[in-house]
Amino acid sequence: MNKLQKKITITLLILTLLTPAGLFLPVFFNAGDAWGEWSAATVKEFIGYVPEGLARYSGTWKAPIDGYTINSRDASEVHQSGYYIISGLIGATMAMTATILFSKLIIRHEK
Repeated sequence: MNKLQKKITITLLILTLLTPAGLFLPVFFNAGDAWGEWSAATVKEFIGYVPEGLARYSGTWKAPIDGYTINSRDASEVHQSGYYIISGLIGATMAMTATILFSKLIIRHEK
């Protein structure tokens, strides 16, 4: 692993460990859902309508781990934090793998 890859890996690990902030900050600020994780219905409450693109594509993507949790019946914030970190690690691993694969393809193509 070269220096750049180490820096990227460390950055992704730090961001992964910070993912539970998405659970606690909305509760702390009494903000409801995490910022940007709104449903079409929530957007309609905020601005009075649902933008066309959101209405059209909101059902297209389904998260691999819905709600960032393995056990949606477990309401413990400590357990939910752990699930967030697991989801973050999975996502970071997928992002890192894709980055490494694409960079190898680019380097191979340039040679």
